[in-house]
Amino acid sequence: MKKLILHCLLFPVLATQAQHNLPGPYFPPPGAWEHKTPAAMGLRPEKLHAAIQYAIAHESKQSRNMDSAQWQSFGKEPYSEPVGTLIDRADPSGIIIYKGYIVAEWGQPSRVDITNSVTKSFLSAVVGVAVDSGLIRRVTDTVARYMPPIEVYHPGQPSEVITPFASPHNRTLTWEVMLRQTSDWEGTLWGKPDWADRPDSNFATWKNRARHTPGAVWKYNDVRVNALALAATSVWRKPLPQVLKTAIMDPIGASNTWRWMGYHNAWIILDGQPVQSVSGGGHWGGGMYINAYDMARFGLLTLHRGVWNGRRLLSDEWITQSLTPTKANNGYGYMNWFLNTDRKLAPKAPASSFIHIGNGANIIYVDPEHQLVAVVRWIDGKAVGDMVGLLLEAVPE
Repeated sequence: MKKLILHCLLFPVLATQAQHNLPGPYFPPPGAWEHKTPAAMGLRPEKLHAAIQYAIAHESKQSRNMDSAQWQSFGKEPYSEPVGTLIDRADPSGIIIYKGYIVAEWGQPSRVDITNSVTKSFLSAVVGVAVDSGLIRRVTDTVARYMPPIEVYHPGQPSEVITPFASPHNRTLTWEVMLRQTSDWEGTLWGKPDWADRPDSNFATWKNRARHTPGAVWKYNDVRVNALALAATSVWRKPLPQVLKTAIMDPIGASNTWRWMGYHNAWIILDGQPVQSVSGGGHWGGGMYINAYDMARFGLLTLHRGVWNGRRLLSDEWITQSLTPTKANNGYGYMNWFLNTDRKLAPKAPASSFIHIGNGANIIYVDPEHQLVAVVRWIDGKAVGDMVGLLLEAVPE
């Protein structure tokens, strides 16, 4: 039987405190997270239980063997062979955070599993810190002006030099269109051509097509995301996992168990040293391996618009841009901030809510209106909207 815990609280919260002496938002310290019962927080326990049971019952149909799951998702694509780490996943799991406190958890939330394209939201964060700190002056700058030729490292073989943003089309691309997946970046990176990722039926001629004007067409494409990660690595002049750890994960009290991996062949020479350029998701393996608690901490950071316990980690301007709909896809902000602006993502949720989404499905549902964060792992993607609707039935009006 899958584990389900609705935590018990020894002492109820006094109504007078709730009404007249409200404490500030709760932020869990490193290595600990306070739990409260749903009833003590004014939630409806039976409704919360029903939402969690729904998530468990609607487990992803993808194999728990991640090699097989990758083939289920991408096996019909050309160049679909994995080039990064893939580790078998666990049972469905998750955590519900209400007003900062854990009110429920199930499965193995401490298990470190691949989170697939939720990785893109972490990539967006390190780009955001680069913008906030002035390393990138503005998102409307072209990426090319920040990108010298890159020396690719091949162990035991001569290195090669690549220029991913030098073609007539690519040198016009801005950080903005790369973040919004509207760049139509062209080329091959780490052995994967852009046209081979999620191709349409006539992909045989796709590589010879005319390019779209940057910003005009939205296309979910991991090759282009990986080009963004390479550009960010060049700007920071250090591995992106180090940047993420220092700028985001350590300040929010994340564990030391998360790992951000790249492809086995994604190594460059940076300041005379081999550095891995990490991937922006689990397509072809790699990406972020992380537990549900650390995902929830990141969700709580985005709930509070980049502020953690009084310390600003991401600017309010960056959060606003992340939540601004993309013209070519109004359900998408920056890198895997999926928006509910048109209420299509989760019809019963507020338009202000958003979800960091990865294949599997792995989600971090963030609802500022209800002070709610939910990490749900290995749920059928088609069930996400209904699960969120059931979850909201547990929240008082």
